[in-house]
Amino acid sequence: MSDGGLKQAREKMTQAGVAPAAIETFTRFYRLLESGATGLVREDDVEPLPQLDRAADLDVSDDAAAAALAQTAIIKLNGGLGTSMGMDRAKSLLPVRRTADGQDLTFLDVIVGQVRAARAATGARLPLLLMNSFRTRDDSLALLDRYDDLAVDGLPLDFLQNREPKLRADDLTPVDWPADPTLEWCPPGHGDLYPALHASGVVRALLDAGLRYASVSNSDNLGAAPDARIAGWFAATGAPYAAEMCLKTPADVKGGQLVVRKADGRIVQRETAQTHPDDLAVSLDPTRHRYFHTNNLWFDLEALAAELDRTGGVLELPLIRNAKTVDPADPASTPVIQIESAMGAAVAVFEGATAIEVGRERFLPVKTTNDLLVLRSDVYALTDDARLVAQAPAPLVTLPPQYKTIARFDERFPDGAPSLRGATSLTVEGDWTFGRGVVVEGDAVLGDPGAPSRVPDGATVTAAGVAAR
Repeated sequence: MSDGGLKQAREKMTQAGVAPAAIETFTRFYRLLESGATGLVREDDVEPLPQLDRAADLDVSDDAAAAALAQTAIIKLNGGLGTSMGMDRAKSLLPVRRTADGQDLTFLDVIVGQVRAARAATGARLPLLLMNSFRTRDDSLALLDRYDDLAVDGLPLDFLQNREPKLRADDLTPVDWPADPTLEWCPPGHGDLYPALHASGVVRALLDAGLRYASVSNSDNLGAAPDARIAGWFAATGAPYAAEMCLKTPADVKGGQLVVRKADGRIVQRETAQTHPDDLAVSLDPTRHRYFHTNNLWFDLEALAAELDRTGGVLELPLIRNAKTVDPADPASTPVIQIESAMGAAVAVFEGATAIEVGRERFLPVKTTNDLLVLRSDVYALTDDARLVAQAPAPLVTLPPQYKTIARFDERFPDGAPSLRGATSLTVEGDWTFGRGVVVEGDAVLGDPGAPSRVPDGATVTAAGVAAR
C-alpha cells in the first residue's frame, strides 16, 4: 500500500513545484514512517545534558562582539499561520504592542526595530531574511516594504519553505479534501530549514556577501533579538552549531530538550512529540533535565554549506510523526499523519555542536492568546532598541475557550490588556469583557458568571473576584 502512497505523494509534490531536496527528504521520512519508526527517544537511552556555560557570565570584548555581529545574518522562521488562534495569515502580522501615539506594532515591526537598533549600535550590516511559506510570503513582504533601508547588498529578504502532502492515517496515501484543497498540504516542520536553504541558494549567497554566521529563531519569539555578545562567544568557540537553552520551570510542559545519547555520547534533541508517554513526567522534571530548547540557533555558514552540499540538503534528522485531522478545526475530519522534523535535531549532525544557557528574556514565544495577553500588558516595556524588557515576573494566564481565537480575544479586550504587573496568575472562567484601566493583582480569579459579563473600567481583580472602583 505504501509504495503506491509514496509514488502518489512524490508526483503531487513534483507537480506543485516542490524542490527536489524537499521531495527526497520527504521520501526518507516516508520510508521511516512505513517501517514503523516513531521517532521516540526513550529515557533509558539518554542522559541529561551537563551543566552549560551561561550567557550572563560571558567575557566578550566589545570589539570581538561587534566583529562577530558584523559577519552575522538574522534568519526568522516565518511560516506559521497562527491557526490555533483562528488566523489564516502570518502570525507575525499580529499586533503585539501599541506605541504611545497609538500605532500598532506587529511582530515583524518589532523585529525590524531590533535589527535596525543593532545595526546602529555596532555598524553591522546584519541582513534580515524570512523563511516564509506560500501562505505567509506576500503579506509579510508587503509589510517589509515599509522599510526601504532593510535590504542589504542585494541579498533577498526571504526564501520559501517547502510543503508536503498530509497522509491518510489508514493507508499513507495523500489525502484528498475537495472542500479546501489547501488543507491537503502541511509544512514539514522547522527541520525544513535545511532543504529550503539548499534549494534557495541562500547559504552560498550569504557567504559570497562576506558573512560567516547565522542566527536563526522563530518570528513569534521577540526575545531572540540580535545579540553581539552571544555572536562573539559563538565565533570564539569555533563550533559549527550552537543552541540556546533556558533553565526549565514547572510551567515548561512543552518544547524540545537536548539530551546525551548513551550509545555514542552525542547530543541529540528530543521534542515533546518524540517523548514516550511513560517518559513524559521524568522528561519534564527540572531536577533531572534542567534545560529546555528555545529554538534559537547559531550556525557557522561554512560548515552548514559543506553539510548541505554533501547531503544535497537531505540531513539525516529524526522523524516526528504527528497525528492530526485534515481540517484542524474539525476533529471529525479525516485522520492524517503529518511528517515533520525539528531544525534543532541537527545538533546530532554537526560534530562539535555546542549549547549555551541564556536568560528567560531570550524566550518570549506567543503560542496562544494566554501568551499574547501577557506580552501586550505592562509586564513588558518596549525599549528604544525594540527589546521587550520584563518589568515584573510574567504571571501565568489561563483563559477559557471564549478567548481562543484572535477575533474573540480582541472583542473581550477592546481597550487593551489589563495591568498584570502586580499579578502572579490570572484565571478567567466564563465570558468576561474587560473595561479600560483594569488592574489584576495576586492570584486573581474571575469566576463563571453564567452569562457574558463585564469587568468595569478601573476595577481591580483579585483572588476574591472583581472589586469595582
